[in-house]
Amino acid sequence: MAADVARYGPDIPTEAELRLLGNLEGKRVLELGVAAQASVAFAKQGAHTVAVDTSRERLAALRSRADEEEVKVELHESDLADLAFVRADSIDVAFSAYAFDAVDDLNRVFRQVHRVLRQDCPLAFSVSHPAYSMIDDAAEDPLLVRRSYFQRSTDGELPHRTISELFTGLTRSNFRVDTILEPGPANAGPRSPEWRDTFKFVPRTLIIRARKEGI
Repeated sequence: MAADVARYGPDIPTEAELRLLGNLEGKRVLELGVAAQASVAFAKQGAHTVAVDTSRERLAALRSRADEEEVKVELHESDLADLAFVRADSIDVAFSAYAFDAVDDLNRVFRQVHRVLRQDCPLAFSVSHPAYSMIDDAAEDPLLVRRSYFQRSTDGELPHRTISELFTGLTRSNFRVDTILEPGPANAGPRSPEWRDTFKFVPRTLIIRARKEGI
């Protein structure tokens, strides 16, 4: 995986193509959940990057990647909803790729990110598209609908949130949603290990950009 490219999910256009974050030179960028290792790409673009994750192992992997690329990344082991170490109104861009899928109280994360962002600055994040949970891509006939879009999560499952629930959570946290993307598969390049033919028929990834409003 190229270190100078920030990715929102498997087999879809990257930030280099989507351009949701703008010029990052000299910006303070917060990455929430570091499995995507986007902080390295942001640092290579001249940003001061702050990376937060609950996993010491993932942070260690990010540190190794940053060392290989000879860039600096500020690392913090913390719950994504606990950003007390970040000053209010000090972050220019917040980014997360698929990490919010595993967060139980996502609205609390939204409130914390709102606190640390500067006015009108963006939070851009990706999650598993809620429609994709309706199918079983490992089944012999994966395009059959196997659960309702509205079915709540059961014990042991990751939280299931509809698009409207994500939108409502953001607006109640004083964000203005200005972009919602449901990208199809990227046209160029090799497929990732996560590739399934179902990606051609059902969106795998949902991307949202929202900007801080209010106080």
